[in-house]
Amino acid sequence: MKTFTLNPEPQPALTLVGCGILRKEVDRLIEKNHWNVHTHYLNSALHNYLNRLSTELNQALEEREKLGEKTVVFYGSCHPLMENYLEGHHTCRTQGQNCIVMLLGYERFMQELEQGAYFLLEDWALTWEPMITACFGNNNAVVREIFHSSHKYILALRTPCNSDFTSAAEAAARFVDLPLRWQDVDLSHLELVLADAIQRRLAAEP
Repeated sequence: MKTFTLNPEPQPALTLVGCGILRKEVDRLIEKNHWNVHTHYLNSALHNYLNRLSTELNQALEEREKLGEKTVVFYGSCHPLMENYLEGHHTCRTQGQNCIVMLLGYERFMQELEQGAYFLLEDWALTWEPMITACFGNNNAVVREIFHSSHKYILALRTPCNSDFTSAAEAAARFVDLPLRWQDVDLSHLELVLADAIQRRLAAEP
């Protein structure tokens, strides 16, 4: 867990509990803005396993609450009961359907989605084959059929926080037999999403 303290005018502390898929980007924005926010990240592959996501998210929120911490959630609509969980823990989440929407903005997301994009982030690229085979099995023909049925290309999103994951992205695209495209993304929209969630949570009770 990382801690960033607001300086010079302290604000009430928050603990951000959420997906680790954009942890580098979130940490950079917390540091840049001097937000008094602690972070507790969960595995980025949990969106593939709804039972595990439910268990681990609720457990993390309960642990933070027992420590007397006020939480905010960094997730999209990644579980059908997400809003129930937020209500049960008296917290709120970042606005957006998923992490890609939070990063790109809705219009940019929809433009690529309508053209057939499958969005690839660094963390997924680096764990691609074991993550995909764990979900869909080891039959490459079946995996490719699944991807080809709804996607026309892999769109790798590169942020200022990424290392060079070119080879991993290329391997991921080969694995599902789709062409690879790249798009550079800044953190401006993600920054607005985080700032909004933090402001709403600080203004809420308890």
